[in-house]
Amino acid sequence: MASIKDVAAEAGVSVATVSRVLNDHPSVSAGTRTRVLAAVEALGYRPNAVARSLRTDQTHTLGLVISDVLNPYFTELARSVEEEARALGYSVIIGNANERPDLQDHHVRNLLDRRIDGLLVSPTDGGSPLMLDAARAGTPMVFVDRWIPGVDLPVVRSDGRVAIHDLVAHLYGLGHRRLAIIAGPAATTTGRERVEVFRQAMGEFGLPLPDAYIGQGDFQAESGRRATERFLNLAEPPEVVFATDNLMALGALDAVRARGLRVPDDIALAAFDDIPWFVHTDPPITTIAQPTGELGRAAVRALVDLIEGRPPQSVTLPARLVVRRSCGEAASCPQAPRSTT
Repeated sequence: MASIKDVAAEAGVSVATVSRVLNDHPSVSAGTRTRVLAAVEALGYRPNAVARSLRTDQTHTLGLVISDVLNPYFTELARSVEEEARALGYSVIIGNANERPDLQDHHVRNLLDRRIDGLLVSPTDGGSPLMLDAARAGTPMVFVDRWIPGVDLPVVRSDGRVAIHDLVAHLYGLGHRRLAIIAGPAATTTGRERVEVFRQAMGEFGLPLPDAYIGQGDFQAESGRRATERFLNLAEPPEVVFATDNLMALGALDAVRARGLRVPDDIALAAFDDIPWFVHTDPPITTIAQPTGELGRAAVRALVDLIEGRPPQSVTLPARLVVRRSCGEAASCPQAPRSTT
């Protein structure tokens, strides 16, 4: 590989002049700049990114720590992050936390050691001291999908409240009254929020949510299977299972089929987070879809604004209900019953 000294010799200038041209310094004449760039082209010279980062204190690299790379939602999120970062002149290093706080901190530590310019993270828990220390130390950081309440950082997320209400209205309109939910980890904002909003929406339709109809999951398929098995063992099983994550929904579907039951004839199924597979299941699954690609792109833009000294923007985008056949024949969504008191 050609070195900067080779370029200088080819162009008949000093190494310092080549460096000034490559860094777009205004002191270089047009003629000298042309000769240097021609030499760069002829020799196929590529600047050493590591050496340049040491001089400029920038690596043009972003870190992304996601909760589970095997979850199709986070896979799509990572892809949109990488595409937007590349368009803005940055590369991305991805760390998979696998829903484990210790792995999350491992990746955050390694990324900071690599001198990344900024960090995108979807927290696996309610507060990592390492992550919080990095934020307090001035590391440009943006929360995406999940966030840590009370931490003053930009947050890019979707809002599923209206979509969850629409789902409950849809189920109510189909005649379903016993609705169960498989919750995600309570340590995550999404795990808590989706249960709270579901409970509130059911209350608006006069439907109770007994403890027996709340299954605790961990955003993994196996937990969805276990929770659904417990629902099916109840003396009065629910008519609908709402899994607050796509993988838990697949686990729930496995549990239903293992009993020889059918969706939606014997029990209905809905999920939070739409994925391409849900169109191809039998039946296709009703979901709440997040604008995943838009979230990833918005998160990168917010982080690059932070890095480059511009005011970052927190972004909240609406999720939407996608009605398919897993809850029965579609019906119009009624309004919540009015109180007579």
